Amino acid sequence: MAKSVIKALFQGEQVVTESSPEAKELYDKSRFGTLKSNGQVVLSLLEACYLVEKKRLEVYTASGRKKLSFDDLVKKAKRLNRQFLVKYAVFSDIRNRGYIIKTALKFGADFRVYDRGIKPGEDHARWVVFPVNEADTLTWHEFAAKNRVAHSTKKKLLIGVVDEEGDVSYWECRWVKP
Repeated sequence: MAKSVIKALFQGEQVVTESSPEAKELYDKSRFGTLKSNGQVVLSLLEACYLVEKKRLEVYTASGRKKLSFDDLVKKAKRLNRQFLVKYAVFSDIRNRGYIIKTALKFGADFRVYDRGIKPGEDHARWVVFPVNEADTLTWHEFAAKNRVAHSTKKKLLIGVVDEEGDVSYWECRWVKP
């Protein structure tokens, strides 16, 4: 049975779904977005792009008159964050692998990732993730800062390296005491 498409409106830096059983199920089962008391789900642009690409979501302009394509959403997101495509490559790859991935700004990281089968609120995330473009460089100071964030939050550090084709390789790093 095909899942019905959820309708949503683009509102600045986020997308807000209709209040529907399908939107609530999207939150309950897969932890996309944040559930509001009125039954709507507030999605990040990463989540919205992913769901549009998977044909689970239709996003319209704030007025509701024009449907936005995946490319339209990506253009808007890139205007807000020039690293959007690198972050999206990591976000979608991790979601496609069956993990729940959420923002981790309060931890000082881009994302936090939960083990398969674990939902936010049930247990802690296993990793903090920093997406990087393979052409970028990290200084030892920047690398140490990322590792310190992971260590201080009792999570493993995962660096998601995105190549020119959009493929992602992961490097797990951690403190080791000799």
